[in-house]
Amino acid sequence: MTESILKPDLKATPLHDLHVELGGKMVPFAGYAMPVYYPAGIMAEHMHTREKAGLFDVSHMGQAVLKLEKGLSGDAAHEAIAAAFETLVPGDIKGLKPGAIRYSLLLDENGGILDDLMITRPEGEERQGELFLVVNAAMKAQDFSHIEIKLQGVARLTPLGARALLALQGPKAAQVLAPLAPDAEALSFMQMGEMDVNGVTCLVSRSGYTGEDGFEISVAAAEADALARALLAHNDVLPIGLGARDSLRLEAGLCLYGHDIDQTTDPVSARLAWTIAKRRRIDGGFPGAEHILGLLKKGAPNKRVGLAPEGRAPAREGTEITDGQGAIIGRVTSGTFGPSVGGPVAMGYVHSKFASEGTMVQLMVRGRARPARIQPMPFTPHHYHKS
Repeated sequence: MTESILKPDLKATPLHDLHVELGGKMVPFAGYAMPVYYPAGIMAEHMHTREKAGLFDVSHMGQAVLKLEKGLSGDAAHEAIAAAFETLVPGDIKGLKPGAIRYSLLLDENGGILDDLMITRPEGEERQGELFLVVNAAMKAQDFSHIEIKLQGVARLTPLGARALLALQGPKAAQVLAPLAPDAEALSFMQMGEMDVNGVTCLVSRSGYTGEDGFEISVAAAEADALARALLAHNDVLPIGLGARDSLRLEAGLCLYGHDIDQTTDPVSARLAWTIAKRRRIDGGFPGAEHILGLLKKGAPNKRVGLAPEGRAPAREGTEITDGQGAIIGRVTSGTFGPSVGGPVAMGYVHSKFASEGTMVQLMVRGRARPARIQPMPFTPHHYHKS
C-alpha cells in the first residue's frame, strides 16, 4: 500500500482510494492525483495489457453532453446539432449514425489544434439533438468554455462531473466484460451503447487508447469503485497506470495532446488529415479551413513521423533531430522504451523532405548523436474489433 499524495491543489478521481489500496504510485497529472504504476511495474503492466486485459482509470477526462436548444426531434435534431458542432471541428458529424463515435479535432481560427476529442451520437429517439463528448483532462475547462461561447444560443453544454470513466483494454477485454455486460460484445470499434454493467446503467464504447480491442465505460461516480473491483476480480485483469498507458499509446502511434499535437500544429502536419471528411474538404466551414485546405494541396513544411532509434537508449521529448551534417531538422515530441517492440520508439516532427520511410536521421541523446530511422506508425499492429 502507498500513501495518498492528495493535496488541496489536486483533485481525486472516484477511484483514488482504490489506487492507494492497490499500491499505486500516485503523481500529479492534469490537476489530479493519478497512479503512474502499481507494484507490478510499467513493463509488466504494458505487456499484460497487450496479452490479456488492463484496467485504466480515465475519470480525469472531461465528459459532457451538448444539447440542441431548439425544439426539434429525430434526424432533424441531429442535423441541427451536428451542423452547429461542425463549425468547430473538421469531421463529418452529420453523417454519424445513432451509437457511432467520431474522433475529431477542435480547431482555432488559424487551423491550430485546440484539442482532440471523441464525439458520439447517442441512440434513442429522445436523445437526438444531443452529442456526447469526451475531451482531454488538461484541456477540459478551456474546451468547455470554448464550446459554450461559440455555440451560445444554439446548444447547451452540460459537463458530467459526477461520472467516472474506466477503460478496459486488451485481447481478453470482451471476454472479461461479457459476464457483467452481455450487450457489450455486440459493439464494434467506435460504437457506443447504453447498457447494464454489473447491474448499473452505463455508457459503454468500444474504443480506447492502446491500439488493442477494448471498452471505455462511463459510470456514475458513486458506482465506479464497485465496478472497478468487479473487473479486477477477473484473473486476466490488472490495474494499469499512466506509465504503461503512455508506452502503449506511443507504440500504437497515437498522439498525446500538449506533446505531439497542440495549438501550434495543424491536422496536415500532424498527419491527422484523415479526420477531415471528404464533404468538409469540399464545403469547408470549419475553423482555419482555408489554411488547412491549402496545406492539403501544397503540403505542410513539417510532418509528424515515427522514429526507430538504434540501440537501447530512448530519445525523450525535446530531443533534437538532425540530418547527416548536424543541422537541426526537427524535435522528438514523445519517446520511450517500447516493451512490445523490444526497443526504443519515438515520434516527432521533421522537415517534410526528411519524412519519407527509411530516411536515416540523428537524435541528440545526452549530447551524443545516435542514429535513427523514420518508420511508419503504428510500431505494433492495431487489434481493434471491426465487424
